Amino acid sequence: MADLKAPLFSADGVAKGDVALDSDIFGIEPNMPVMHQVVTAQLAGKRRGTASTKSRGEVRGGGRKPWRQKGLGRARQGSIRAPHWAGGGVAHGPKPRDFSQRTPKKMKRLALRSALSARASEEAVLVVEPIEWAPAKTKQAVTLLAAIGAVGKTLLVLNHTDEAAHRAFRNLPNVVIAEPGHITTYDVLWSDQVLFTTSTLQAMSRTGGYAVGEADFVKESVGGESA
Repeated sequence: MADLKAPLFSADGVAKGDVALDSDIFGIEPNMPVMHQVVTAQLAGKRRGTASTKSRGEVRGGGRKPWRQKGLGRARQGSIRAPHWAGGGVAHGPKPRDFSQRTPKKMKRLALRSALSARASEEAVLVVEPIEWAPAKTKQAVTLLAAIGAVGKTLLVLNHTDEAAHRAFRNLPNVVIAEPGHITTYDVLWSDQVLFTTSTLQAMSRTGGYAVGEADFVKESVGGESA
């Protein structure tokens, strides 16, 4: 297998050559069915599941038979809150439920590596040297993305200590920021390119790429906080 490489840029967008990519993470054969199942589980976990309707037993009123059974020439009716009546209950309507799915960790790791390998095969993995702008400006982030050819949606992988880069990139609408070990398959497939720093690229090789816990796939509550 040929050596996997990604272009390396300075924080100002100047080309610095290439950097090697870990073939165990960026060089495997993408497994499409696993990626599909993991992304489906992730999106299902984000569903609130709060939709609710009232059945005929929960709608107010309708306790008395509207008219007698026979002799009026009309269809027999037992309650004005039956589903076919206006204002009646809903038949087989939605009720609050949990849409989250449990996915094996090995499957999540394989899906993430498959997605990263797919991006690497498309030459959509970019690496930048540590971003240490002082002060950090969003204009600098826009200039950097334009200089390295990052057009469209970008997944930016930063350490939690990269505060300057966080401030510079967080307001850009087409940029999603994630930390090593907390990248999901959906994030990678959503993006047109994945941008690492040299330190986060090394962290991906050390951790094997995936360390996201079950909380990342748990549905959100009504108030917006994780359940």
